[in-house]
Amino acid sequence: MESYLDRIKQLKNEKKITNDQLSERSGIPLGTLSKILAGMSDSPKLSNIVALCSALDCSIEYVVSGTPENTNNYTLNETEIRLIENFRSLDSFGKELAELVIDKEMQRGNALATGEESAPASAVSKKDLVGEKSARVLSPVRSLGRYSGETVRSGRRSVLLYELPVSAGVGVYLDESQAESISIPNNEKTADAEYALRISGNSMEPKYHDGDILLVQSGESIDVGEAGIFLLDGSGFFKIYAGDRLLSLNPDYAPILLKDFADVQCKGRVVGKLKRR
Repeated sequence: MESYLDRIKQLKNEKKITNDQLSERSGIPLGTLSKILAGMSDSPKLSNIVALCSALDCSIEYVVSGTPENTNNYTLNETEIRLIENFRSLDSFGKELAELVIDKEMQRGNALATGEESAPASAVSKKDLVGEKSARVLSPVRSLGRYSGETVRSGRRSVLLYELPVSAGVGVYLDESQAESISIPNNEKTADAEYALRISGNSMEPKYHDGDILLVQSGESIDVGEAGIFLLDGSGFFKIYAGDRLLSLNPDYAPILLKDFADVQCKGRVVGKLKRR
């Protein structure tokens, strides 16, 4: 069985280093070094082993245990370590979603580096969603408050709340005629909200619950991994966008494949929800 001494000798021979050179590089007296290499020292000092590893440019772990060195040259910072630990704690659904977002970001970064695109590759447009299928275009979602020039009292503004709930489970059509004006806080967290929707169902639990009121920024595109409002053949859905499908946060619900629908539209990005009273 190969010993730590065998590994030191092997490295010394591979690097074509003489005893005199190794003594000079390590700072270990030649006589002491000769005894160590001859196996005459049963328990060499740790400081000498460390000095030899430094002189031979190898890890202590390799010399002591024979474990091959990590040649990837990866040094993880605290944020990277935290991300890896969090990733390992995810279930299969969460890991799949995280990998999807990372892959999309890598594609975007590579495209930007080669000058192949001017817009983020992770953004999905109406064309991306519907592919070659024709889409029925709805009129833009109406809004009140600061988006229409209405004067409201300080600290509050108005948006439309749809009476018919957008579903976090089974789809319900978004009917603009069934809406009322509600007052919401006017701050940085709600600055992008242009309308509100009340959800039903449990497919977006544990983060969103039945009856929650979502704040939505109107738009025809969102990024992969973001939560958004979608119309699929006339039915409204609140889901996570994942490229070619929509995902629920509740793993009990299967993905919704966009290719299964003739009319696919994105109606906005969910930017938050109102606190329950």
